[in-house]
Amino acid sequence: MKGPTPRGLYKYTAQCLRLQSYLRSPGDGRSQPRIPAAALLWALLMGRLRRRSSFAGIEALVRSPARHALFVSRRFGDDALSYFTERLDPELTRLAAATAVRQAKRNKAFDDCRFIGLAIDGTGAGRSQEKRCPLCRPYRNHQNQILGYHHRLAMISVVGTGLSLPFDVEPYGPGESEYAAGQRLLCRAVGNTGCRFADYLVVDGEFATAPFLHEAGQRRLHVVARLKDNLPELRAAAQKRSSRQPPHQVFHYGKDRVEIWDADDFDPWETLRWETVRVVFYRQHKANGEVIEAFWLTDFPCQRVGSREIFRLAKSRWEIENQGFNDAKNRYGFEHICHHQANSLLLEWLIAALALTIERLYRIRHLHRGSHPILTAVALWQILWLSLSHPEPNDTS
Repeated sequence: MKGPTPRGLYKYTAQCLRLQSYLRSPGDGRSQPRIPAAALLWALLMGRLRRRSSFAGIEALVRSPARHALFVSRRFGDDALSYFTERLDPELTRLAAATAVRQAKRNKAFDDCRFIGLAIDGTGAGRSQEKRCPLCRPYRNHQNQILGYHHRLAMISVVGTGLSLPFDVEPYGPGESEYAAGQRLLCRAVGNTGCRFADYLVVDGEFATAPFLHEAGQRRLHVVARLKDNLPELRAAAQKRSSRQPPHQVFHYGKDRVEIWDADDFDPWETLRWETVRVVFYRQHKANGEVIEAFWLTDFPCQRVGSREIFRLAKSRWEIENQGFNDAKNRYGFEHICHHQANSLLLEWLIAALALTIERLYRIRHLHRGSHPILTAVALWQILWLSLSHPEPNDTS
């Protein structure tokens, strides 16, 4: 069959993204495995890409006549996937996703953009009525009564490049917040990708603290952070300044009109080791009459990055919400609990993020070579499903 197939996707992942060693040896911790780890891992990835989020759904695929077209070498049951993910080393999957985005940069996937960004944000995923694993956290009503349990995690994604590529997650520990998980995630992710991979980090106001900003600076990342009420003196000074001056620039962003104020001479707070703080305030007038206002602080110098560019970098934060969490939850079963065990849950989130990254690089960059149009995600999903009706020969290699 011509066009995208699971076999072609496997070759792209193994060769173009340099993940062949990971696909063969993903860090299997089983003592006496009977089913190859490579078959189980590829089935998990293809299950996410085919939007079969449950282990039972993957079992139905690999026990059907479509198994050879799926490029999975063995049949197995859902219990094999549970046992496998309980014992799979998450660090190798994290390294594989970092390798994929690094290789994408080498393959010039980001050459059309000036800056490569990273975004960190937190979300919830998977609920239960009872506490079933160490990652379960209670959620309560206004009367502080426990209604059930859920899981919280931070995600990091490549943004600002036309390709939103989530490549690592970090669960909240007991009693922890998004801030603590985000700090660990930043250190590990930049260590895996290299400090020269990205140019900036965009985050919400919770991360606008001196320790976090210093941590990013040590990793050669400029920061674009939302300025909220957790820094009341700086915010009040920026509000006072902008209220007394006309906007420095007015431009159109699509159908919206944007007014922007930009000043780089604000004093840093006591614990921040910056010479000055640059604050950008914008007022976005949408076509329906809605007005959006936001303050952002950054250490990008004005001589290098103008006000409009800071506005664009700040807007790239929403990619992790829209192309990260929303897509992962609504299309790829990110919230579904396949097997309620801590390591298994973590691997499910990591594999979902890796599958999203592989799918977008394959669909938007690899298949778009030459004059071919960019396939939509649903079009690729339909083609991959249709390819299962064409039997593939047995792999005798």
